[in-house]
Amino acid sequence: MKKPLFKIREDGKYGFINGDGTIIIEPQYYDAEEFYNCFSRVRFNNKLVPLDNMGRLLMKNLYNHVGYFENGLAKVKLVNLWGYIDRRGSLAIDIQFQQAGDFRDGLAPAGAIGQMGYIDKNGAFLIPPTYEKTSEFTGDLAAVQHNNKYGFLNKKGELVIEPQFEFATSFQQSVATIFTENKWGLINQQGKILLEPQFDRVAGYSEGDFFDGMALASKEEKYGFINDQGEIVVDTIYDFAGDFGEGLAHVEINGLFGYIDNSGKLVILPQFEDAGVFSEGLAQVKANNKWGFIDTDGKFAIPAQFDSVQPFKNGLAWTEHDKKWAYIDRFGEIIWREA
Repeated sequence: MKKPLFKIREDGKYGFINGDGTIIIEPQYYDAEEFYNCFSRVRFNNKLVPLDNMGRLLMKNLYNHVGYFENGLAKVKLVNLWGYIDRRGSLAIDIQFQQAGDFRDGLAPAGAIGQMGYIDKNGAFLIPPTYEKTSEFTGDLAAVQHNNKYGFLNKKGELVIEPQFEFATSFQQSVATIFTENKWGLINQQGKILLEPQFDRVAGYSEGDFFDGMALASKEEKYGFINDQGEIVVDTIYDFAGDFGEGLAHVEINGLFGYIDNSGKLVILPQFEDAGVFSEGLAQVKANNKWGFIDTDGKFAIPAQFDSVQPFKNGLAWTEHDKKWAYIDRFGEIIWREA
């Protein structure tokens, strides 16, 4: 497996280092994204171009848009139509579709507006384009719209949950989110409603996203949590809440943030001005208008000293202080710093 790379900035240009702080790809691009499935996307001639982790651009053709690589293929748009390229940048499926999605388990939604089906990696339709809207497969099922209602089909193209919902999202393991009158609830893979639609949609959040088996839920601008069995584990009593990570989630009470466990017990008392998700044993919190990191006991492992931070990932955390970027390890040691 390739070692992770971290985005850096020097003189307004972006490149990448490894976990030791060694520059692997020199800062040279005016825009760059984090690596995903072994590729970044960087701006070249005002277009996003895939960049592999050896610093090589996939430059055989320039497209209006290049998606992320999934199952070894990435969707690309040329003028108004879509096709797919492989990991060498060669066109694997001809530009031909009005709409296209990402590959999952060897299938991708594709077709024309209002006539969507599923293609294989050769570009052939395995499920005919007879649906108004489609989503990517997750597991064995995908959400589709038929006659203005959403249901779910399997990889054989069989509707196993009849279209009946105003909207639905793809399954996350054993449950999917369904919507009625702008409220959401949950169903299982047999189509049984586990939780009647009752929670509000919140701007900037994806409804029914589960982390550690828990999903954020909101009613009347208050927040709580449900589990993937459709049970309300934490009532919607908090002013704000964030996703679970490593068994803990941050919640806001009277303007201060603390942490609850997955039973709803308050295990770190509200004391922080802001807070984030636990990752690799640490969570970012704000105190006296600066950010630092606490451990699962609520004690500062890295003092609050930064203007901005991101969660730890692959052993490092991005930080900013006095408008300069730096990466630190979990002991607070600086691995790389912007000049």
